[in-house]
Amino acid sequence: MTANYLIQMQGVTKSFPGVIANNRVDLQVEAGTIHALLGENGAGKTTLMNVLYGLYQPEEGHIFIRGEECRIASPGQAMELGIGMVHQHFMLVPVLSVAENIILGLPPAHGPFLDLAAAEQAIIELSRTSGLQVDPQAKVWQLSVGIQQRVEILKFLYRGAEILILDEPTAVLTPEEVTRFFDVLQRLKEQGVTIILITHKLKEVMAISNRVTVMRDGSAVATVETESTNPQELARLMVGREVVFRIAKPPGTPGETVLAIQDLHVENDRELPAVRGVDLSIREGEILGIAGVSGNGQTELTEAITGIRPVRHGRVRLYDRDITHYSPRQIIETGIAQIPSDRHAMGSIADFTLAENVVLSVIEQPPFSKQGILRWPQIEAYGGQLIRDFDVRASGAHIPAKWLSGGNLQKLILAKEMARSPRLLIATQPTRGLDVAAIEYVHKKLLAAREQGTAILLSSSELEEIMTLSDRIAVMYEGQIVGVVAQDEADVNEIALMMTGAVKKS
Repeated sequence: MTANYLIQMQGVTKSFPGVIANNRVDLQVEAGTIHALLGENGAGKTTLMNVLYGLYQPEEGHIFIRGEECRIASPGQAMELGIGMVHQHFMLVPVLSVAENIILGLPPAHGPFLDLAAAEQAIIELSRTSGLQVDPQAKVWQLSVGIQQRVEILKFLYRGAEILILDEPTAVLTPEEVTRFFDVLQRLKEQGVTIILITHKLKEVMAISNRVTVMRDGSAVATVETESTNPQELARLMVGREVVFRIAKPPGTPGETVLAIQDLHVENDRELPAVRGVDLSIREGEILGIAGVSGNGQTELTEAITGIRPVRHGRVRLYDRDITHYSPRQIIETGIAQIPSDRHAMGSIADFTLAENVVLSVIEQPPFSKQGILRWPQIEAYGGQLIRDFDVRASGAHIPAKWLSGGNLQKLILAKEMARSPRLLIATQPTRGLDVAAIEYVHKKLLAAREQGTAILLSSSELEEIMTLSDRIAVMYEGQIVGVVAQDEADVNEIALMMTGAVKKS
């Protein structure tokens, strides 16, 4: 054991039925640093940290904290050692206040009675010193996702955590929130907190971390100083091969207009205008990118096209057919496919098998059913074929979708939608939360669909993705299209200004 390390894990092995999630992993973390744990979806990063946090017990290996060997049998024991872990899915009680969530499970500070006012004051002070400003009296259900994440971190700091494990903390944040979040992490590091950042995002690793441990297929393949590496090397270590960051896009040959939107008006969930007078068209073999800061009407626009949200005024036409008020089922039958922004809530059913998921849109059609009776051999054969064709890493079409990593689930949704050879594909945040290899794969599939004549409406908060894939770029601001530019004439700085409303282009 090396005394210079705050945390040292030696030869940690953790397996599940049929899978070795961690294979004799070594990890060393220095005190007062931000240490990135980098790898593809399913590489074993979260499993390793669940072992450190006491949620899982390893079959082999040793853990040393501050030079002393520890057996961490539960999260409670981890907290006694000063370790806190913020998971991707927050563990807060929505109906309770911020302060009530933070002190939940702790014994009263003074005698048998709870002094909530004193706790609220302590939280205000902790918020100030950490940079994690929150209102301790606010109900959690009223808070944005970014503020809820602050509450999760404060919960552990309030308990005296000196080691914070953050599992994909930026997956739910907007770009602006990510910048502010990184400022908070730097402040916490300066105050002596050691941070382990589980991620697959290379830019974030380069921007915030001091050291990086790269995991691949359950093993730790390298640990490097961040300042001595680069995104290309890290990507190669993650995937085991060179990764193409910017896919070559051949010139397009757009055909007939597939989708035409005229003077579209749509309201949000609060019945306020979200889309205001939008005019757009997309042609065969063309990718139209929608750029914009999250919350400027992109979601309501795509939901209106797919029949999920009612249109208040205007027209949506597919070729010469008016589909303005079609139901989602009718939209599917016209040949429109969708990759939704939330692959768990809208793109799949967690407890259904992979085969069941890929036939959801066509279950009533032959050969999958006959006279109302499902034909399981055909369903499973079709599912197995798509799994192979789209390189979904799974043991078979019979397993439930909830067992897939995020990248593989996205591949499954791609398989389900693209196998129908759609006329129009609406792709909303198609690579959100994916690692570099999965992003490369999704981009290649989208460009292949474009080459086959599919019209694609791409909505993404990643401006680089919009610039890479689009033939034309439409910028949305406060529910309106403030400009449409050809990709070969697009300037990233001008697009960014248009996204803030500072510039309009006719």
